[in-house]
Amino acid sequence: MAFEIPITRIRTQADLDVFTKSSTYESLFAFITSLNQAVHGVPNSKVPSPAPVIVSKLDRMLDQISHLIDVTPAVDNAKSRFGNPAFQQFFDLLESRLLGPANQVQDQDQGSLLQDLNLPDGSQPEIATYLLNSFGNRTRIDYGSGHELNFVCFLYCLSRFSILRPANDDDDDDDPVADSVLLANVVLIVFNKYMAIMRKLQTAYWLEPAGSHGVWGLDDYHFLPFMFGSSQLATHKHLRPRSIHDSDIVDMYASEYMYLTAIQFINSVKTASLRWSSPMLDDISGVKTWQKVNEGMIKMYKAEVLAKVPIMQHFLFGSILAIVGGNLPSETEPASASTADDDTNQAAFIHAGHVHADGVWGDCCGIKVPSAIAASKTTATGTLRSVNPLIPFD
Repeated sequence: MAFEIPITRIRTQADLDVFTKSSTYESLFAFITSLNQAVHGVPNSKVPSPAPVIVSKLDRMLDQISHLIDVTPAVDNAKSRFGNPAFQQFFDLLESRLLGPANQVQDQDQGSLLQDLNLPDGSQPEIATYLLNSFGNRTRIDYGSGHELNFVCFLYCLSRFSILRPANDDDDDDDPVADSVLLANVVLIVFNKYMAIMRKLQTAYWLEPAGSHGVWGLDDYHFLPFMFGSSQLATHKHLRPRSIHDSDIVDMYASEYMYLTAIQFINSVKTASLRWSSPMLDDISGVKTWQKVNEGMIKMYKAEVLAKVPIMQHFLFGSILAIVGGNLPSETEPASASTADDDTNQAAFIHAGHVHADGVWGDCCGIKVPSAIAASKTTATGTLRSVNPLIPFD
């Protein structure tokens, strides 16, 4: 198999339609729903055993990434509530540990973060690109659901090569129970650790919401913790969606359910009630059951993430996540640290079917929005209320 550095190929709605009708889209979405189903009714403390070795390896890898934040402190940027430029130093350090100088893959003995994963020969640059772009955009110092999707793509790549495999899996026979144990571990240990690192990054470097969508959407930064978290809560006998408004309950159960962890984090950085700071989450809390919330989250993810050009124009295609027989443009730049998810580096660029001259990022494509974390750490500010789109929870 010939591996390649992933590139962006979606520029218009027609391009996105090609992708959403492809086998790659179906396979990736099936992987996401499998992760969702694997934690149905399973709190964080009830991680099923035995834990596969690969999960421990990924957990250690993420700990190493977390350490890179510790050795890259934020710079004095008190006069700005936008992203801290020290994030770029962190990103460069992470890139060097994943891809090496000038995007050349490191040898095993050079300390690559992926050296313990036993990746197929030649695959590391392709797979590492998804992991690198899971942590935000270097130039804009922002983060959104598209970056979150890159982390899922990284896990998907590992699953394609059976690197993600159940513990004691010595044969090729499918074992649904063992697969479910594996995927539950991936969500409850690996994805949860990734979320902890992202909140650490958001807090340390005041990452901005990617574009302006996050401010009016489900959450400033994330989507999947609400999907997976509502699946965890789907069988709970007492907690209901409206419980998110009780801060005592949220604090009591935040360590067990990632939905409530996310609510707790929002409460810690936004002083207003959810009705004003997170109106869509407030509306969703009126749904009667967590199962209905979860079903709505799945529909919403397809409609608001996977079917939106402003997000999916940054989706990366390589040899693993590929379009076979599709008619997508291929004359785009590789996803390096300087170009991935970064149209602002180009003198002129095509975005969602229209052209921006002189590298200006237009309001039509999302305006820069300061981090709510920055606001909470500087001066008290008012909150805004938007007109909500219809949501699929009834």
